Amino acid sequence: MSIIAETLRWGVKRKTIVSDVSLSVAPGETLGLIGPNGSGKSSLLRLLAGLRKPQSGRVHINGQDIAHVHRRALSRQVAFVQQNAATDTNVTVRDVVRLGRIPHRSALAGWSEVDEAAVASALDRVDMTGHKSQPWQTLSGGERQRVHIARALAQTPQVMFLDEPTNHLDIHHQIEILRMVRDLDLTSIIALHDLNLAAMFCDRIVVLQAGAVRAYGTPKAVLTQKLLRDVFRVDADVSAASGQDRPHIRFRTA
Repeated sequence: MSIIAETLRWGVKRKTIVSDVSLSVAPGETLGLIGPNGSGKSSLLRLLAGLRKPQSGRVHINGQDIAHVHRRALSRQVAFVQQNAATDTNVTVRDVVRLGRIPHRSALAGWSEVDEAAVASALDRVDMTGHKSQPWQTLSGGERQRVHIARALAQTPQVMFLDEPTNHLDIHHQIEILRMVRDLDLTSIIALHDLNLAAMFCDRIVVLQAGAVRAYGTPKAVLTQKLLRDVFRVDADVSAASGQDRPHIRFRTA
């Protein structure tokens, strides 16, 4: 399922946070959003997912302007995984994943075999079936992120938006989560802080600076020494990753 954004603009009061952003994502592609803190990554992600209404511009998903798609219908196609989602409620893993079926069920509908199959499939895809009866509060950070992705998958979406899904995870779980997302065979847009992870797992990258697109293309084309210096204000050496046509960034300490 394709995503096309045309000149998106959004802000609060007199402050522009997303400024005339245009981009396109091909079906099955993983697009990374990177940029310094305050560059507008999370705001753009919410505009693309239909969680915020742009002040101007349009978003088309699978050829449809999402401004004219009913919220419930959009939720059957699009899933959003926010960073550090938490709950103090005493629920099990399965209870959390079941929430993903809400867009597919009417208020009076009972739990169906289709719902059960979607939940079971989602848990299996993130390798959490063995934890389905485990209390949410006992999960590790990496396991919780897997469960949130499973809840999104239970929606049976064709597009997934993820806002800093690796935030506060150790490097092993960061790589594990991003590898899993890449292998889901969905169209995905991921906001990330770690530039090397973006280079490893994203087909293309959008670099935001002050709400505007500063660069857009493959990791190799985008992640240059000049861009890192100009946008992120760091000096770094950029080389090809071992055995891959992807850049590896080595930051200079002095």
